[in-house]
Amino acid sequence: MTSDERYAELVKAYLIQPGVSQEGRGFGASSLRVGGRIFAMLSSSGQFVVKLPGRRVKELIASGDGDRFDPRGGRPLKEWLALRDSSSQDWDALTREALEFVRSNSS
Repeated sequence: MTSDERYAELVKAYLIQPGVSQEGRGFGASSLRVGGRIFAMLSSSGQFVVKLPGRRVKELIASGDGDRFDPRGGRPLKEWLALRDSSSQDWDALTREALEFVRSNSS
């Protein structure tokens, strides 16, 4: 299954969640939002990207599952993880984690 297909399945599953939408584009990518804030997306280069607490991003980088997301080149974002293609991390679990993180930080 391609990244586009995997992401399309996530979109379908998450759009039924309260407050979740897929409006506009973020960082030049297709993005899932809650309260207008992006929590998961497929970047314009096809990478699956999620917003997570900085410490969690560090853990996933240390395990070799991803890298900090760097949308413009030269300034990686500390709370954004770009999952590596080689990662065995479950996209749904990471998306759920990202949704909870972004919801908990919305005021």
